[in-house]
Amino acid sequence: MADFLLELGMDEIPARMIDSGREELAKRVMDLFARERLGSAPQVTAYSTPRRLAVLVTGLAERQEDVSEQLTGPSYKVAFKDGVATPAADAFAKKVGVSVSELTKVSTTKGEYLAANVTRKGRATSEVLAELLPKEIGGIYWAKSMYWRGKNTERFVRPLRWMMALLDGKLVPLEFAGIKAGTTSRGHRIMSDGTVRLDAPGDYAKKLEKMRVIVSGAQREKKIVAALDQAVQSVGKARWREDKALLSTVVNLTEFPSAILGSFDAEYLSLPEEVLVTVMRDHQKYFAVEDAGGKLAPHFLAVLNVDGDPDGLIRHGNERVLRARFNDARFFWETDQKIPLSARVEMLKAVTFQKDLGSYYEKARRIAHVVTILAADVESGGENGPRGSARKIARNELYEAAWLAKTDLTTELVKEFTELQGVVGGLYARAQGLKPAIADAIYQHYQPKSMEDAAPKSLEGALLSIADKADSIAGMFALGLIPSGSKDPFALRRQANGIVKTIAEHELPIDLGGLFALALAAYKGSDAEKRFTKVDEYAGSVAAFFRERLEFYLRDVRGFKYDEVNAVLAVGADNIPDAVQRSEALAAVRKSADFETIATSFKRIKNILRQAQEKSGAAVESGFEPSLATDDAERALHAMVEKIAPEVVRLRREKDHGAALREVAKLRPVLDTFFDKVMVMAEDQRVRENRLALLSRVLRDFSTVADFSEIVSAG
Repeated sequence: MADFLLELGMDEIPARMIDSGREELAKRVMDLFARERLGSAPQVTAYSTPRRLAVLVTGLAERQEDVSEQLTGPSYKVAFKDGVATPAADAFAKKVGVSVSELTKVSTTKGEYLAANVTRKGRATSEVLAELLPKEIGGIYWAKSMYWRGKNTERFVRPLRWMMALLDGKLVPLEFAGIKAGTTSRGHRIMSDGTVRLDAPGDYAKKLEKMRVIVSGAQREKKIVAALDQAVQSVGKARWREDKALLSTVVNLTEFPSAILGSFDAEYLSLPEEVLVTVMRDHQKYFAVEDAGGKLAPHFLAVLNVDGDPDGLIRHGNERVLRARFNDARFFWETDQKIPLSARVEMLKAVTFQKDLGSYYEKARRIAHVVTILAADVESGGENGPRGSARKIARNELYEAAWLAKTDLTTELVKEFTELQGVVGGLYARAQGLKPAIADAIYQHYQPKSMEDAAPKSLEGALLSIADKADSIAGMFALGLIPSGSKDPFALRRQANGIVKTIAEHELPIDLGGLFALALAAYKGSDAEKRFTKVDEYAGSVAAFFRERLEFYLRDVRGFKYDEVNAVLAVGADNIPDAVQRSEALAAVRKSADFETIATSFKRIKNILRQAQEKSGAAVESGFEPSLATDDAERALHAMVEKIAPEVVRLRREKDHGAALREVAKLRPVLDTFFDKVMVMAEDQRVRENRLALLSRVLRDFSTVADFSEIVSAG
């Protein structure tokens, strides 16, 4: 077995693209090995730094296995006439590399054909890689790529500068983008002498580290964490504020990291913490430092791509840059305060939301209309309400927050620090003495920004968040701007995920169909409505879109099994809290002894009814006539249905789904007996139709919590 190393060296790759590029390269290489029979179970390790992607593979075959296969050619009637080979037979024999006498006749479902048994000799691994790897390298997907050798040449994330390809210490002669692979790599851009030659793939990580390059992202992360811990020790009981996203970013910005502690004037702490942290985190890639009580301290931690800062020059430069950024933030903060948020509403008319959907002023008007109706519905509770009593909402404050939510888009602070939109509005509302409910709703209305992010804490913030996101999705869908594949330029999936998470976690009595009918109606009479081209498909498209988002939430966020989710959503996906509760009940009852048998019986019922409908061409009626029953087993099933069905309806109405499912489980013995004793498809048409009607009722009355036929049984 052989070891193989591939390294692609290039100009600095954007940090956000490194992880996906590394993983895709590794997958493409492994798929190539499997496809080309280059080892039964090779092991791959993927590496990356800002300047390189690499894969190290062990357990690779030195050459392909030979493969024997039967190739089929032309019809035998065409290949031979009166026992004499025709040109078709000669051509086929020449193509597969055998003589005509070695050809055989095989019978297939389409008739008799000419065939040849051939053995394909395996090629050397080095030859296969040299031929096929360039295509895999060029096929890596990048969110943004570039030309650097002129138009109509290769596109890649950044210009390729070197390649290394070693198979057990021998060069693999591959070429991509005008670069021929060699046996040398390059060390750290500043702290190394330049190039390093490798004699064996296994030496890669060790030799590169001597050249001040740590090729393992996991090792760089450990080094960074240790350096941050060490650097912050000089500030008493302070600690650095953990930030997984920022840590991942700096890992992909460095090859040999270290950390330094910097300081800033404590007077800047008068600015809101959110502003200071955003400047440090998003603009400078600094970690914030906090005291023992969790309050921001006048210090920061910067991760360097060099081995320390003995003279303090880098620290001084970073402090100077941060001071300038903080001065800008303070100037914008003070300048913005001169115009209250209420005076900025009119300014929203000059801020475009989307070219076909109008301005943010129009969006604010629509949101205010939608939240007014949502608030009334939530306060009243309704049949889709949460467990417990209806909740009180500060309606006037919510209405005002809806009009003010987007006004911070007109502020200088948000223009400079776009990451703070919404947050700045909430901060300004507090600073300007607006009621807490207003400030909190504005502050929270962009939440959640992902499934990992928290939903808005306040009920007013939750409703404003839902109305804002629903307005965007409704407008885009009505225009036909629906996400497809990996394309989602308006982040509608993220916004839909936010709606699902918020409704679920607040257990809001909001059905999706009603919400999006309301959101679309808010556009009525506007210029945007004249541009809508997909109104007829709107309801169906939105429903399908949100079913996918709810499925994702239940499966990947809440952890329910895929068949449980399918069973629940087959019954209904419009009421999110109800779907969550039904999923919980189904997951709990699935552990019972009767569940699998019940699920199997419902599958059988569904198949019988489907086949009967296909045969007759009409839907099976569900009106069972007891006088037509000829067997005690069907009478017993009917009696049990009559007894249990009203109780299931009551429990379902009371949202006690677990109890409803336990009632359904009581059908097990009578269903078992029914299928053991009764021939459903009896010869007598009236008897047959009556039995089908009974099964139809069972399926209708007892599939209101979940469609049991979707459950995958063990084995």
